[in-house]
Amino acid sequence: MFRAIGFGLLVIAVTHAVRAEDAVVENVVFAIHGGIGLDKVEMTPEIDKRVRTELEQALRAGFAALNKPNATGLDAVEAAIRLMEDSPQFNAGRGAVFTHDGRNELDASIMEGKTLKAGSVAGVSTVKNPITAARAVMEKSKHVLLVSRGAEAFAAERGLEIVDPKYFRTEERWQQLQKQLEEEKKRSEVRGQRPEGISERYLPGFSFGTVGAIALDKAGNLSAGTSTGGMSNKRWGRVGDSPIIGAGTYADNEACAVSATGHGEYFIRYSVAHDIVALMKYKALPVNAAADEVIRKKLKAAGGEGGVICLDHRGRFYPSYNTEGMYRGCITRDGQVQVRIFEQ
Repeated sequence: MFRAIGFGLLVIAVTHAVRAEDAVVENVVFAIHGGIGLDKVEMTPEIDKRVRTELEQALRAGFAALNKPNATGLDAVEAAIRLMEDSPQFNAGRGAVFTHDGRNELDASIMEGKTLKAGSVAGVSTVKNPITAARAVMEKSKHVLLVSRGAEAFAAERGLEIVDPKYFRTEERWQQLQKQLEEEKKRSEVRGQRPEGISERYLPGFSFGTVGAIALDKAGNLSAGTSTGGMSNKRWGRVGDSPIIGAGTYADNEACAVSATGHGEYFIRYSVAHDIVALMKYKALPVNAAADEVIRKKLKAAGGEGGVICLDHRGRFYPSYNTEGMYRGCITRDGQVQVRIFEQ
């Protein structure tokens, strides 16, 4: 099985965390994830190095944006995600997976925790940086979610960079689709059925390579953003959780900021991002307990795979996932960087 990977950097490491609560990192102002990637047996030293390198670059880009005069958490979230969207190593922006029809359809969302304002786009194929389009929807329209051609027209009217759809194509993702289509054909011939379209994990190429970022700015406001190419071999205009506020993205100053990655249908059904926030607000659970209750208990019991990164209003960062690992990293107020893949 292959799943899309985000690529990033190496840094300092805490080696002893065994219990979930040990993995909480204090005094964090910015964090990112690059999705859920290869299993341990598939990871090579070369891929590991690339993963850690690019994650650190995105972390530092977000941190630099966060420390500019009058900057907000939204600036940091957008800066880091734009960098990951521009990298062909991630399933977001350039390098996104292909649909069944051979297209790249991109989704993104962004939210800030003070006023709960949010914006998102889904199914776009010509907007170079969907996260920037999502922010424009939030700040320059009276809407929250725009889709497909309408979202592209809005982005063009607002002066965002528009590219030929071929810009997003990479040979690796194209070959990933071809393998899936081959497998579909074999299955349909054996069973006498028509191809099923959307591939589940038992098909090669199932992708969890969504990217995301969360921030706590100097004013104490939380922000979150998520961007993805979606599920490889998807059909019928399928949209996952990444552009859905409350499913793949949420930020509330009274609790935490959340960005998710995983099997989107489950994250939508269980309102994962908002459920974590609700557990913190209404049951007074700490960020790690709330995240684990949803990801490691509810979602896992339902059969949903994936994870989240969370940052609470006190600067406590916590990743929760029910898979072998998740590409993620954080940076503290004084600039200390941590990047993790499989380790706690």
